[in-house]
Amino acid sequence: MRRLNEQNLIMIEGGFSLSGSMLTSIVRGISTVLDAGRSLGSSIRRIYTGNLCDF
Repeated sequence: MRRLNEQNLIMIEGGFSLSGSMLTSIVRGISTVLDAGRSLGSSIRRIYTGNLCDF
């Protein structure tokens, strides 16, 4: 393995790549959190108003 000098170290490029599958998983995660919040809010509202189903 050879050692890199300062000029070679300056030329190294790194980065972040956002792939389609990563973007899809982020969107699904946000959607899941929003659905959970909507369900929780609906449950709290139904308990507060007394609009519950009888079993």
